[in-house]
Amino acid sequence: MTWETYLEEQQLRYQDELLQFLSIPSISALPEHAGDVQRAAQWVAHRLRGAGLEGVQVLPTAGHPVVYGQWLHAPGKPTVMIYGHFDTQPADPLNQWTSPPFEPEVRDGRVYARGASDDKGNMLTPILAVEALLKAEGALPVNVKFFLEGQEEIGSPQLPTLIANQRDLLACDLVLSADGGQYSEDQPGLLIAFKGLTGVQIDVRGARTDLHSGVYGGAVANPIHAMVHLLDSMHSPEGKILVEGFYDAVVPLSAEDRADIAAVPFDEKTYKEAIGVDALVAEPGYTPQEHLAGRPTLEVNGIWGGFQGEGIKTVLPNEAHAKITCRLVANQDPANIVDLITRHVERYTPPGVRTTVRSLPGAARPYLIPVNHWGNRVAEAVLTEVYGKAPYYIRLGGSIPVCELFLDMLGAHTVNFGFALMDEQFHAPDEFFRLSSFRRGPVAYGKILHRLGER
Repeated sequence: MTWETYLEEQQLRYQDELLQFLSIPSISALPEHAGDVQRAAQWVAHRLRGAGLEGVQVLPTAGHPVVYGQWLHAPGKPTVMIYGHFDTQPADPLNQWTSPPFEPEVRDGRVYARGASDDKGNMLTPILAVEALLKAEGALPVNVKFFLEGQEEIGSPQLPTLIANQRDLLACDLVLSADGGQYSEDQPGLLIAFKGLTGVQIDVRGARTDLHSGVYGGAVANPIHAMVHLLDSMHSPEGKILVEGFYDAVVPLSAEDRADIAAVPFDEKTYKEAIGVDALVAEPGYTPQEHLAGRPTLEVNGIWGGFQGEGIKTVLPNEAHAKITCRLVANQDPANIVDLITRHVERYTPPGVRTTVRSLPGAARPYLIPVNHWGNRVAEAVLTEVYGKAPYYIRLGGSIPVCELFLDMLGAHTVNFGFALMDEQFHAPDEFFRLSSFRRGPVAYGKILHRLGER
């Protein structure tokens, strides 16, 4: 019996296991579900042992845990660590779900539940592949470690400490991430870059209290006016970021990078219609696709101050506030960007007000793997075999902080090898995962582990 035959024969059991896994409400953001995250960790540890992994343990952190397992009996072969996460987003708003989010249902070849696509269904696929290889062949073609976490949806805050303390345990040559996806059902894609993230809150204060706008207006600085001035000073009318030094560390897009970005289909008309806008904007010298994929951003996410109620209140407010986040690209450093924005605010603060800038939690460094990295080339060959066509190389505007952590602390690049699709409603009501992907994923993992063993 081949490992692929074994996978086919076990499909009903695997599907039942997936439904069981999805019924655990492992919502990492909500303290009342901390016990469920622990329960999911125990489920994953049990499943790793059942697949034939050794040294399985639940690694505690100051928050939610990590599950580790290994099979290290392939001397002279690479060590591959497989990453994924078993925590989920909250399920709100509950009234928009067709079926309860933690009572998984199979409908029309899809399993609907919170976490189905991001990342429980995706995460389970490499475990099934390893089980099939061990059952059918008695060994794995490479050394394998699993690193499956329970805090990805809250930014993995305890992972830097854990990885730093467990460098020897986690040492590897390459990471394969099961938290990722393909371009479409019939077109593969390789994610080669994720943007980093940093955020600040700007507070502007003027007088001790709100003032009568008739009695004081014109003689006392208005903090909202000052805030608008500060925010406007950060962009040119054409869309270039004017914070001094903001672009200094940016790795420029090469001609090859631009060709890879242009190769990914982009229908501007459909894109605009889907989000309800009549025009797209981009930094001068770049297409919208290039800006989305490979250029940094500085966005105002919220601004508030003064009277917000119905009607009119003739007040001169004494404070105003704004929140800004920046999506960063290689090799920008989140802390440095906060310093640059702070200096910019200090430089452009008008007289009569006081400003403070404070960093917001959730910073992440950008991640970029070279297109010609050996792990990418092996993944490209496998995806081409599985789909019958070569993958697009894709840069994503979102952030997966752990990729940069693995590179920085373990010296190992991460190849994104997941099978979710962008339309699967992750983070939204009626999240689902295609059962076709649940079948395809283990086959692809079996093939990539074999090809990595041939290097």
